[in-house]
Amino acid sequence: MKFPKPYTLKQIADLIDSKYIGVDDFQVLGMNEIHVVESGDIVFVDHPKYYDKALNSAATIILINKEVECPKGKALLISDDPFNDFNKLTDYFKPFLASNASISTSARIGKNTVIQPNCFIGHNVTIGDHCTIHSNVSIYDDAVIGNYVTIHSGTVLGANAFYYKNRPEGYDRLKSGGRVVIKDHVDIGAGCTIDRGVSGDTIIGEGSKLDNLIQVGHDTVIGKKCLIASQVGIAGCVIIEDEVTLWGQVGTTSGITIGKKAVVQGQSGVTKSIEGGYVYWGTPIQEVRTKLKEMASIKQIPNILKQLKN
Repeated sequence: MKFPKPYTLKQIADLIDSKYIGVDDFQVLGMNEIHVVESGDIVFVDHPKYYDKALNSAATIILINKEVECPKGKALLISDDPFNDFNKLTDYFKPFLASNASISTSARIGKNTVIQPNCFIGHNVTIGDHCTIHSNVSIYDDAVIGNYVTIHSGTVLGANAFYYKNRPEGYDRLKSGGRVVIKDHVDIGAGCTIDRGVSGDTIIGEGSKLDNLIQVGHDTVIGKKCLIASQVGIAGCVIIEDEVTLWGQVGTTSGITIGKKAVVQGQSGVTKSIEGGYVYWGTPIQEVRTKLKEMASIKQIPNILKQLKN
């Protein structure tokens, strides 16, 4: 998430009432999770296991719960609770705004686009030309939809990320200030849920086709011309490259990459990153040809044992 204008380190520190290490006018341009940070961004870290990763990331402002040596060219925000202070910044720069209309007056809708009855279109949504949005679709704030997009009934774009911190008093939600971005010529079936990014974008690439009842987690990026069948569940921060096919009821873990033109057969569990150009099956995921050879070999065990006895 980029801020509407540059802020100074002191201004950000004042917003969350934190100490800081760095010059007062150190420039702050935005805030992001570690997998999408850029120069000028704030990233938060609250566990020693990830200190080095955060300090050495592309982020130039680290919101951290321990006073450590500041890397050259960077700044630190020292916080008792970086998770909570990151939420405070999200609330400040991207606050929830209640709607009083089914289609917000700030929404921009292109020519020849059809919005069927009972849809909700939130603040600052952009919908391109020649789209069809069927009844009972909900499109939350800030979503961006390209041209020639079809979205079927009951689909929700832009719900919160499923991202929680376990505290003694219960689960604390990391607030979402990102977007959903749907590129041109995408079809989305009925009853799909596509969560917005925590601070970045969840993206569905040009020409991809999604069946009914699909979940796409926060900050996931789906490439061009992908086919995703019914009841697929894609976790957060997954990269699905171009022309991937996921058949029915495939599930993925978070933070993995599925390579270009990979095919994953139905009911498989993608538990790790997989190379493109192959067909996969099973849980844990395996390349089909390898798995079939293994199964054929296992079937030969009785014959081998029989020969050994003779």
